[in-house]
Amino acid sequence: MTMAKIAHEPVKRAMSRIRELRADEEARRLAFVRERALRDEVSQLNEARQEGLEKGEQIGLEKGERLRAEKTARNLIKTNALSDEQIAQATGLTQGEVAQLRAERQE
Repeated sequence: MTMAKIAHEPVKRAMSRIRELRADEEARRLAFVRERALRDEVSQLNEARQEGLEKGEQIGLEKGERLRAEKTARNLIKTNALSDEQIAQATGLTQGEVAQLRAERQE
């Protein structure tokens, strides 16, 4: 005898309740899966934001070091006591970059 053909009312109610509970179980499972997916997305966004901040900080530090080296080179050029090679060694700039800074000063 198939379940659909059951005519006994208490059995029908029991089968109906089983279907409801199964549906609730599925709804809970789907809600859990959605919640987990949302948490994963938030976690990924936070990681990406952190990576972006770290990369931006690194770029800022590098730019600051570069500007400091150029400022130091300009100050040494003003003294006219060192050669471009010596200034390049002292600042970490190339001789060409020092020569360019010296040329800018003379303009």
